Amino acid sequence: MTTIVVLFNLRDAQDVDRYEVWARTVDRPTVKTLKSIKDFEVLKAQGVFGGGKSPYQYIELIRVADMGQFTEDVASAQMRQIASQFQQFAQDPAFIITEQL
Repeated sequence: MTTIVVLFNLRDAQDVDRYEVWARTVDRPTVKTLKSIKDFEVLKAQGVFGGGKSPYQYIELIRVADMGQFTEDVASAQMRQIASQFQQFAQDPAFIITEQL
């Protein structure tokens, strides 16, 4: 199974509460309905272990059961709209494709 790890901060002009409501009510529920998705989590960073500020405000863990299907899923009009909304919130997100050892 592939996990896509997304690391990002909000754009300066974006409101934290507005983003978090969108993530809970639009992003997570929509992504979780995709055929290719096993699970999807949005995490809010609290800091780094041992103290200090996290370099990222948010982390997404997208657990993909089928990458071929995922490619089809994200090409849909609904997911293009979600991606566009996400890009309005996120400043230079890093999408890291991983696999379990």
